Amino acid sequence: MSVRKTSRGRRVTGFLAFRLVPLLLLVGIVYFGYQVAQQGIRYLNEQSSAAARAPLYAQTATALALVTDEVTPEATESASVPVVRHAKRSVEILQDFATNTPQPGDQVVPTLDPNQPTRALPTPFFYQAPQEGAAAPTAIPTPVEPLNRQDYDLMNILLLGNDNEITGDQIARTDTMIVVSINRTTGTVSMLTLPRDLYVYIPGWTMQRLNNAYVRGEAVGWTDGGFGLMRQTLMYNFGINVHYYAMVDLTGFKAIVDAVGGIDLAVDCAIQDLPLMESEVPEGAVRINEDGEYVLPVGYYHMEGAEALWYARSRGNSSDFDRGPRQMQVLRAAWRAARNQGLLSQVPELWSQGIQYVQTNLTLPDILGLVPLAASLDPANIDSYALIRTYHTTPWTTPSSENVQLPNYDPLRQLLQNFYTPPTSSQIALEAPTVAVYNGTTNPDWDRVAAESLGWEGFNAVAMGAAPTTDFASTTLTDYTGRSKGSSLEQLARMLNVQFENLLLDPRSDRQYDFEVVVGADYTSCSRSGVLPVESAGN
Repeated sequence: MSVRKTSRGRRVTGFLAFRLVPLLLLVGIVYFGYQVAQQGIRYLNEQSSAAARAPLYAQTATALALVTDEVTPEATESASVPVVRHAKRSVEILQDFATNTPQPGDQVVPTLDPNQPTRALPTPFFYQAPQEGAAAPTAIPTPVEPLNRQDYDLMNILLLGNDNEITGDQIARTDTMIVVSINRTTGTVSMLTLPRDLYVYIPGWTMQRLNNAYVRGEAVGWTDGGFGLMRQTLMYNFGINVHYYAMVDLTGFKAIVDAVGGIDLAVDCAIQDLPLMESEVPEGAVRINEDGEYVLPVGYYHMEGAEALWYARSRGNSSDFDRGPRQMQVLRAAWRAARNQGLLSQVPELWSQGIQYVQTNLTLPDILGLVPLAASLDPANIDSYALIRTYHTTPWTTPSSENVQLPNYDPLRQLLQNFYTPPTSSQIALEAPTVAVYNGTTNPDWDRVAAESLGWEGFNAVAMGAAPTTDFASTTLTDYTGRSKGSSLEQLARMLNVQFENLLLDPRSDRQYDFEVVVGADYTSCSRSGVLPVESAGN
């Protein structure tokens, strides 16, 4: 018996040693190889995308290297114009205001002096038109009139994002540009996103993409560097006087989102794209083809920094005109997370940690002065503005085959003036009807998605949970107001993509809500131009 047991033990041992273990090793090698292949495909896809933009990088670098001895035209309000030596040539620099950006190596932790008065905002600085006959691929526009501030106390901050961690060429093109206008008179905030391909006049240079203004300012040693020239460019082309700026790279973006514990986002328009370098495909996205593309369906998601970066950067089935509003959505979500967690009261403690990720000329006292407004700000008092392709801009191809967007100044001027004009109390009361939103599907949280999307557009929308039945094929909209004039029915139907046959009128004097929405299986709020349909899983 003992011999038989020994023999059986040897057979078991032999099976494990020579069959099962090698099989497990083989499976492990195959799985590891698959993961490596996927990472390689992801890297090659992103590199291919970067390579497609390489000619633009080369054109930028070449343009920056083509230094001439032209004299930069003087500003109309310059008390002194110092000459700065840079790259073996003389460049006339406009005097603006001194930057407070911490320099590399500075480890000073800012402290707040309660007796220190709030510093005055930098004054506007006007740049004269270029000399007649200046060379440019298209006509150089004349300087626009500054926007009418209407005696409001406005503080304008330019938020910039660059992706030179991916390009690796050390040229900080500002592909994300959002102007945040804080009205300290009315306690309201407006955000305006500017597409990177806007073709504008960059003072002292030529017509170029707006995202090259910062690069140019850094290269020629402009007063206040890249921001100084960006500030002049925005004033010249749009009449916006920007006072301060804050710029982050991809690492900084992720760190900020992670610092507030991640953000909650209502995705009302499905996104389709490949994995992107430095980011992660959000949990809940579905891989839909052999190319490695993912679709993030309509839904309510919690995203960490790397996931939010994928959502903010993605433009696989959209464009910069769609990506800008998503980036503003991320900013609003981060503000909400910080407010809800009480982080706004910890600004002094968080400043020394956050400043390592942000390049800015804002100081701690500047930020502290905004905390009371941020803590009490109603989402209805945050307005978002974005340019519409072919209405606010005209697509154009330069002689060097660059695809750019020429500003259409008449409609754009109206948009910019609206951006500077806060809603009055009467307007808010008139234009904020109450909307009850029910989920008529089995898709989780679709009532929250629709309610939040409407809320950011000024509606007083409330997510009510599941409808009595969850088999609604189409979204329905019921109007309980009975108004023929001043009704928001048309706007709601357009935002929710509700078909005419699904609009219901049921006037009630005892109504609890002005409108009722039941979200159906066809729900989508993809009303922005340039957004393409996404593929479905299994195609």
